[in-house]
Amino acid sequence: MSLFYTTAVLLVSTLLYSLPAAAHTPLFDCFDNGDGTITCEGGFSDGASATGVVIRIMDSQGKVMEQGELDAAGSITMKKPTAEFSVTFTAGTEHSITVLGDDII
Repeated sequence: MSLFYTTAVLLVSTLLYSLPAAAHTPLFDCFDNGDGTITCEGGFSDGASATGVVIRIMDSQGKVMEQGELDAAGSITMKKPTAEFSVTFTAGTEHSITVLGDDII
């Protein structure tokens, strides 16, 4: 019975420690406003705010073309480049998402 109890405690502990990591997934998407601008929205799967998260529009060489931060609503509107680009949401090393310009409709 002692081995069963120890195994059960270890299993439950492992599950509890892994839940917070899985529950804080970044969410990010951008769309074309049709007026020469794009709007990007970001947040986290657990409902945490992404206010202040840095958003960068990068050219095909990785050079920053424009940069800003998500507002209190988790949104930012920026000028849409005419050349090839991508948009990156960076909230830390494990919380980074890149959307390719060709995928923004």
